[in-house]
Amino acid sequence: MTKQETLRFERRGAIGVLRLDRPHKRNALSDAMVAELDACVAALPAEVKALVLHGAGAHFCAGLDLAELGARSAAEGVAHSRGWHGVFERIQFGRVPVVAVLHGAVVGGGLELASAAHLRVAESGTFYALPEGQRGIFVGGGASVRLPRLIGAARMADMMFTGRVYSAQEGQAAGISTYLVPAGKGLAKGIELARKIAANAPATNFALMHALPRIAELGQDAGLLMESLMAGISQSEPEAKRRMKDFLEKRGTKVRRRR
Repeated sequence: MTKQETLRFERRGAIGVLRLDRPHKRNALSDAMVAELDACVAALPAEVKALVLHGAGAHFCAGLDLAELGARSAAEGVAHSRGWHGVFERIQFGRVPVVAVLHGAVVGGGLELASAAHLRVAESGTFYALPEGQRGIFVGGGASVRLPRLIGAARMADMMFTGRVYSAQEGQAAGISTYLVPAGKGLAKGIELARKIAANAPATNFALMHALPRIAELGQDAGLLMESLMAGISQSEPEAKRRMKDFLEKRGTKVRRRR
């Protein structure tokens, strides 16, 4: 396990497990923690094909460390926000898919970080909030872009206007989480999903991370064209040809109904 000041990284075969490790601060995001997160994601070993992100202690992440907010000028505030944008964008559009495992508080910047992941597994005791509205500030880590794409702009506005807190069950129904599991089962589920993701062909994972979200923002004609380009590229890869041959020769996995 690699130790940094605020993070712990462990490689488990083809997956990496990255833990936010400031439990005494409810894993609140300090500038040092965000910088370490950026460095860790950028330096993932080549053997890692998927990443699980979770939090130590009772909470995933309680947001921005307000002790660092200080008296920034407008220009300094913009620069700080843009720095966070760069880090979270490198998570969303990085080299490997990220599964965030959520429990306890997923609040403010913690929800922004979770929104940058590709899948989210929530434990039953998870809760979500954007308290910036009651603190006289606005989100600055990408929530106004990513969260409405998960739950809609009206729901996000309600959270900020009124201080509404979503339970794990409400968050699942609204679209924040992809999976909902009992308390204490999140990390195991996240690792299970990451192993499945890591077993995919690299070109498929690339298309899902980099092309799909952009296709969703395009008009129909441009979106269909980009889909065709990705389909052509992915099926030309040697890995795709091998997998299709295995399937046709009845060596590949088949789709089965869940029981």
